[in-house]
Amino acid sequence: SAFALLLFGWNYFFCSGEDCTFHPVVVHLVRVMTILCIGAFLFTSSMLMNVTYGLMTGIGTIDRLKKKATNTMSQSDEEPIPLRDVFGVGGYHTWWLPMDPIFDNYDKVVGYSMPQRLAREQQLMEHVRPKDQPELEPSPSLELPMCVNNLLPV
Repeated sequence: SAFALLLFGWNYFFCSGEDCTFHPVVVHLVRVMTILCIGAFLFTSSMLMNVTYGLMTGIGTIDRLKKKATNTMSQSDEEPIPLRDVFGVGGYHTWWLPMDPIFDNYDKVVGYSMPQRLAREQQLMEHVRPKDQPELEPSPSLELPMCVNNLLPV
């Protein structure tokens, strides 16, 4: 795509004089669009390189800036981030699809664990459902409770 952009820009940038077959307004618009596309290409490639560096070193952008400011970059002990922690344990063919990844250890990947999830897992391990907890029934009304309605802006 970079070659196509350069070829496209070359064709229009150096189209001047009587032998140019393009309308002058179109030539100027294409010149502006070529400059914008090159800027977008440079920005996107910079962001991709930043993410690649973060995955390879295990150091995020803010951490890297802090370590450079305090001159402690050589003391870092971070490990590279495995791709299975980014894309999940599904096959390689699912990485580009817009689906939720499946992780071996979800709590390790996100870095925290919800108390409700821990309680559900504990109940599942014990095969016991608390008897004092009543079953929740769906509300027949579609209206919000008054306590929620009072908090909403008018």
